[in-house]
Amino acid sequence: MTRAPLRLRLDGDALVHNWRHLDAMSGAAACGAAIKADGYGLGALAVATRLAAAGCRDFFVASWAEAEAIAPLRLSVSVLHGLRGEDMELAGWGIARPVLNSAAQVARWKAAGGGACDVMIDTGMNRLGLAVDELYLLEGLEIGTLLSHLACADEDVAMNEAQRAAFAALAGRTGAKRLSLANSAGIALGPDYAFDLTRPGLALYGGVPRGELAAIRQVVTPEAQVLQRRTVPAGRSIGYNAIWTAPAATEVAILNIGYADGYFRGFSNTGGALHQGRRLPLLGRVSMDLVAIDVGAAPDLGEGDWLALDYALPQAAGQSGMSQYELLTSLGHRFDRVWSG
Repeated sequence: MTRAPLRLRLDGDALVHNWRHLDAMSGAAACGAAIKADGYGLGALAVATRLAAAGCRDFFVASWAEAEAIAPLRLSVSVLHGLRGEDMELAGWGIARPVLNSAAQVARWKAAGGGACDVMIDTGMNRLGLAVDELYLLEGLEIGTLLSHLACADEDVAMNEAQRAAFAALAGRTGAKRLSLANSAGIALGPDYAFDLTRPGLALYGGVPRGELAAIRQVVTPEAQVLQRRTVPAGRSIGYNAIWTAPAATEVAILNIGYADGYFRGFSNTGGALHQGRRLPLLGRVSMDLVAIDVGAAPDLGEGDWLALDYALPQAAGQSGMSQYELLTSLGHRFDRVWSG
């Protein structure tokens, strides 16, 4: 099989370390894992396999198609977007539980005979979820987990405590076996936010939404192959719109990666690559499939060699102007995904 000229190096040991760290921060609460968006771009099957082996027992996906993709693993899975009419056949297979989000979804589930489910309650985000005054609709349901979602957990704002208090007031009112509020950043807000089950996503994969999560390790490193090495003469520019001009003759490597792969235009003149502990700056505009890297400090690099992109998520977000979530989930299908650990 022909191998791609770009790949993601994925550190399974770092992934497991991150889950265990978040599990410890969750205290007495169980620690689950959000593996929606194909495991935040890493590959849901590979992520879930590793986390299940490490002891994770609760997994969250967005849709029934995502639940079906990991069904062979026979895990405990909740479908966050609930239950459309089109989902009823898959839901009947018993591969996951719906997280019911609306009166219509509750009625649909009851009409189908009910069974184990989870329920989302809106405590202020005004996205998915039943209103608190709709709790009466839940009578007769077999609710495993009652969920809500923090809107601003990555910030120190009064809304966090308001949502926590509103959610805590629901304890004992629905017959739910567990309560779950905290995402990655919510775990870092402290034990009062953990309730019975936390459900981190971003931090599992190397994202750091709050300073309290500084022990999180990088999981994802994009690597791209050098297609050409060239010398750009002094006074000449590189790439579209000529936004970088060589102040002197400059050795440049052209890499097989660009915004079509999720390496965004925001990295233009700010991104970089890593080689033997040294950062090599990106020069000029990121194009659809190509970037240029200054390799004057790497005389050994040539056509066919590989370079790792500088992709620690908090720093890369600052360089590119994209969120850490976008940097993960936009990594495209043209990468070979190569796991270690």
